[in-house]
Amino acid sequence: MNKRNAVVSALIALLGLALPTVASAAQSGGAVVFSKTTSVEGVEKGGLFAVRDGRLNQLTEDPADVEPAFSPDGTEIAFVREGDLYSVRPDGSGQRHLTSGSAIDSRPVVSANGRYVVFERRATEAAPADLWTVAISGGGLHQLTTGGGDDREAAVSPDGKAVVFVRSLPGGESGEEDDLFSVRPNGTGLTRLTSTATIDEFAPRYFAGGILFSRGDDSATPAAYADIYTMKRSGSRVMPQVKGVGSAYVEDVSPDGHTLLFRRDQGLWAKRIGPARAHKLAELPDGSHTTSVFSSDGRRVAAIVAAEGEQELVSIDVASGRRTELAAGYDLAEGGSQIGPVIDWQPTRRF
Repeated sequence: MNKRNAVVSALIALLGLALPTVASAAQSGGAVVFSKTTSVEGVEKGGLFAVRDGRLNQLTEDPADVEPAFSPDGTEIAFVREGDLYSVRPDGSGQRHLTSGSAIDSRPVVSANGRYVVFERRATEAAPADLWTVAISGGGLHQLTTGGGDDREAAVSPDGKAVVFVRSLPGGESGEEDDLFSVRPNGTGLTRLTSTATIDEFAPRYFAGGILFSRGDDSATPAAYADIYTMKRSGSRVMPQVKGVGSAYVEDVSPDGHTLLFRRDQGLWAKRIGPARAHKLAELPDGSHTTSVFSSDGRRVAAIVAAEGEQELVSIDVASGRRTELAAGYDLAEGGSQIGPVIDWQPTRRF
């Protein structure tokens, strides 16, 4: 479907249940939002869904809606539809069309102040990406990076003063070299943080002491591997966090910036950043794929676990490892449904 001809769908609540406001959601930790598509008699249906306290709500009705990303105050969701960016409130109202045109936009991340969205823009699906920003309310489109390679996987610092990202440049054994760069939100101050010709850096996240990232081979081959490191925002003082015992891949960093969530050896693990030991939160099936994020208080993790054609959306208590099905009573795999892979947990204010 040509994205210019995509019809902006009406918004409904699946069960007539509106999501709570941020204030009323504080005790339960807010809603977990994800995309889901289902084929019904050869016709795709779906959109963005949210689950909270065992209640499942549908926020949008377009099966092309993917990659939801909450604003830090939990009042807006940025998402992608047919190569354009949109935003919507957590109750499904107030939908805005943020970007348009022939370019393909993806991977939205909302800034710490909630005012703008950082995203990847490609001229075509096979073209390299540049980073852009747009106001969460629409307008103010601005290009952050240009002409330096394929720029992707952006993360915005908690103080809003910097954006870290992966840039692919020619070089390395695979023909490409993936390193980390940073830039200010106005496009100035481009800085190369790593320069490693034989290995890649990817999946950067900000934490309380700087930047956390994966290092290894990020190719989609049997030779792929990764360890996890930290460094200062300047790129100095690179320190290993998880290394040498099976490949470890960054999933998320807790909102307080002190705890790492990662995958390793068919398991989902948590680790206090620093010299502390990691502990396993959950065993994952062989050959499974997972996407997981912290709740806003860092006490729980939401995860989509996909294995052998089955998908499960669960909540895991970080302290006890207790696992609870988030959408109990709903068959998320009904009719060959596909969830995600991007999910996000609604931030809530603390009182």
